[in-house]
Amino acid sequence: MKSIPINNNESIYIIAEAGVNHNGDMNIARQLIDIAAEAGADAVKFQTFRAEALVIRNAPKAEYQKVTTGDEESQYGMIKKLELDEDKHRELIHYCEEKNIHFLSTPFDDKSLDLLTKTFDLPRIKLPSGEITNAPLLLRAAQTGKPVILSTGMSTLEDIETALGVLAFGYLFSDGEPSRDAFNCAYKSNAGRKVLKSRVVLLHCTTAYPTPLEDVHLQAMDSMYEKFGLPVGYSDHTLGIAVPIAAAARGAVVIEKHFTLKRDMPGPDHHASLEPGELKIMIQAIRQTKLALGLPQKCPAPSEIGNVNVVRKSIVAGRPIRKGEIFSPENIVLKRPGTGIAPVHYWELLGKISSEDYSKDDLIKNDAT
Repeated sequence: MKSIPINNNESIYIIAEAGVNHNGDMNIARQLIDIAAEAGADAVKFQTFRAEALVIRNAPKAEYQKVTTGDEESQYGMIKKLELDEDKHRELIHYCEEKNIHFLSTPFDDKSLDLLTKTFDLPRIKLPSGEITNAPLLLRAAQTGKPVILSTGMSTLEDIETALGVLAFGYLFSDGEPSRDAFNCAYKSNAGRKVLKSRVVLLHCTTAYPTPLEDVHLQAMDSMYEKFGLPVGYSDHTLGIAVPIAAAARGAVVIEKHFTLKRDMPGPDHHASLEPGELKIMIQAIRQTKLALGLPQKCPAPSEIGNVNVVRKSIVAGRPIRKGEIFSPENIVLKRPGTGIAPVHYWELLGKISSEDYSKDDLIKNDAT
């Protein structure tokens, strides 16, 4: 399996979000893994939940879910068909290992978290935006000691700080007595800040499917980094690939994006997902963006060194100049190549006396007096 390079400066960690786009069909799930691996994603992510523990029987669907799946059935009925049991998880994890891509999944309840972290001992936990106020689940996740990627859709900075307090407490005190005060103290402590920085990545996110461009607010990534000092990535629900590429250019360390076999398949999330070719193009563009970001220093790049003398100019004779003649705007001009006296010295040369004869276009030498 690949290593997980989150929190370094070498790579953007790209999560291809299969989610529930398998429609409960393991053949489709395996195809999604194939697509993610072939596209060059670091991880393919599913969702781990038990409908009975996630939603009450008559809970309504979100408006976007009504549009994509109709409103005849409840949210419970819709997601019940999308559960993956332990055996299916095991099969998908093994298949990911064969394809050399990380398996990730988002747990929505305690037993699902235990399945991922205890039964399968996955090295990292991805928690969704909807669970950012679920303090008991956050606490249980942190008490596993495993790193967490936390989506922050629908959240304020205060909501995120509260969640980080729970995580800090859970990491520091595996059997401590939880309370709001205890969470706050853990968050403000040096030990809490240190453990959060080493184990938590925040994902900016807008929980709308699809997300209107005017609701993306990528600059919030900067605010989150300034406030918390933690690595920040982006979980995208917009149509197309422009926004995740822009997030990469703003310094996102993780990019997460839904994908599907076909957008017109039945199910709640297909419509706001990328198709296979689009996923591959997005990943290639993100990799290129990261490479182009380079270093913060402004200096000549190795590839341009050879062009310096070709495209820069020197001070040259604009017409024949006789020895003893005074340099003036009438007899010196600026032309390529840049192998002679640089134009920045033009004014220093004016009024000086030529020490030799020059033909037109000869480079003026440094021994002018």
